[in-house]
Amino acid sequence: MEFYNCYALDYDSARDAFLRIAANTGASLTHYLHPTHQGPQGQDLYVDVAYYGSVSASRKLIVLSATHGLEGLSGSAAQLAWMQGEGPKTLPEDVAVVMVHAINPWGFAHLSRTTENNVDLNRNFIDHGQAPANPAYEQLHPLVLFDSWTKQNIVAAQQAMDDFAQKHGSDALFDALARGQYSRADGLNYGGSQREWSNLVLEEIVQNHLLGAEKVAFIDWHTGVGEYGEPFFLCFNEEGGALFEQAAGWWGDARIKGQRPHGKARPNYQGLLFHGVQQFLGDTPMCGAVIEFGTRGWHMRRMLRLDLWLKFKADPGSPAYAMLQTDLLDSFCPFDQIWRDSTIQHAQEITAQAVQGLAAW
Repeated sequence: MEFYNCYALDYDSARDAFLRIAANTGASLTHYLHPTHQGPQGQDLYVDVAYYGSVSASRKLIVLSATHGLEGLSGSAAQLAWMQGEGPKTLPEDVAVVMVHAINPWGFAHLSRTTENNVDLNRNFIDHGQAPANPAYEQLHPLVLFDSWTKQNIVAAQQAMDDFAQKHGSDALFDALARGQYSRADGLNYGGSQREWSNLVLEEIVQNHLLGAEKVAFIDWHTGVGEYGEPFFLCFNEEGGALFEQAAGWWGDARIKGQRPHGKARPNYQGLLFHGVQQFLGDTPMCGAVIEFGTRGWHMRRMLRLDLWLKFKADPGSPAYAMLQTDLLDSFCPFDQIWRDSTIQHAQEITAQAVQGLAAW
């Protein structure tokens, strides 16, 4: 399969391809229009769902793209790779696949990781009446975000993080930056003050397409963590529990157990979409993982800050803006054909393993 038959250049062309291929491969389609926001050219924004298989299937796999908006270019390609391959033709009788395209359409269309409110959707699934504190991030926030994107300021931010790591450890630094925070609306991994529209729509999608299933599998496509062009699995089922072992059976112990993103202890992530879907499903067992495709390793921490700077500080008319936005896009979805060929091959295999594992569960 050629990478250019899966990868698109922007949200609009990715959505067009998803709708066309879904229709051509026998899926039923449902559309959820964003009620208040549009794309950069004023176009409507949608979350689209392609449903394969019987409505009464007892086992269902949900596959999501664009939880982190601009990562949707890769996530959409991963979905299209399975949809255009043998997957729909060989779907087991009692298994359905629910492809959720662009769950964060604003971020996808505007090439930002966050929603329209600068919310990291993958930190938004909490009780907002009791938002968890992140005092370490409060200490770092004024040191790592700045008004001008210069080498001098980048070096200063790195020095602040190095000082923190020297005092508290590199694992503590990663946890502070990545776990999520709920006090700085202009900050990193901001989880929001209320449920985002995408959060509410996802609950509606679960109610419309997953309820009634006896067992559910889960894949959420991401980029940034892991070796270049290779998959990195983050399973959020209880470690050592039956569902965790189920995931290891599908994808292998080496991919599921003992994972250390960027070589560091896994942060105490708050408000994950994975746990949101689990909550929406109630007592229905769900097994699966967030699956990343590696790009620039630990350097991605700088690119998260660049995303915020472009959103809040940059002059869109400046020559630097276009160059830096291109750098941001390439860091999350490299233009390199080798990377893109690798990711669509892995995506087909990983999705097929989930379908096969779900059928045998």
